[in-house]
Amino acid sequence: MSTPEDLPVVTTLAEAARLVERRRGLYVRWSKGPGADLQKVSSTDELTGVPMPGLSANPLDVEDWWQDRSVELWVARRLYDYAHLPHDKGPGVRPWVLRGRETGRGPDNEPLVADVEPLCWIADEVIDAARKEVARQEREWGTLRRGGR
Repeated sequence: MSTPEDLPVVTTLAEAARLVERRRGLYVRWSKGPGADLQKVSSTDELTGVPMPGLSANPLDVEDWWQDRSVELWVARRLYDYAHLPHDKGPGVRPWVLRGRETGRGPDNEPLVADVEPLCWIADEVIDAARKEVARQEREWGTLRRGGR
């Protein structure tokens, strides 16, 4: 791999689920990518401007309480919850998977991750599949998007 942008691309929800089944300690981050993020490996609290000790990311590990339910649905939910970020944060923002060490929690209780190892990009098709999987569920829930209204 010559640059972080040359990462492999996960193209199906099933492939994303297999990745999560095979490895623990994975996170998804929505940003312009490791090339931009790894220059300083620090996120900033948008409200206060305070730098944080790591990149804000969301865990992909399946929780024990999920038991033997579908890993694909778990991953779909984790991706769906933040699928609004490319719209909110602007062009070039997309999801990528990383492994790293938690250094704390951000203001939304999200893990802050350092010693980051980029693993792969998540293709738009996976996000589309996540949206469809969520839509198939009997109960509705929304993304974590906060409109303030």
